[in-house]
Amino acid sequence: MGRAPPFLAREGYRRRRLADMARLLPLVGLALFLMPALDARDGLSAPMLIYLFGAWAGLITVSAILARRLCRSGAMDDSDGPQAEGP
Repeated sequence: MGRAPPFLAREGYRRRRLADMARLLPLVGLALFLMPALDARDGLSAPMLIYLFGAWAGLITVSAILARRLCRSGAMDDSDGPQAEGP
């Protein structure tokens, strides 16, 4: 009896991990934006605003990189999901 290999296909595994990172990114952003609120005793200061802008720019950059890699790997097409039948 032949057994299936214990490892997943490399491309499929990478595509799923990229999709997992894309799903986790909003939670990372929430944590980054709430961090200054934990330390804000006297309101927002200039360093906190610089931090928030840097976190915002970093999230945009990371999401653009993830979107480009997901589109390139083909994870955004609906080939895995149910097919819609047309008229």
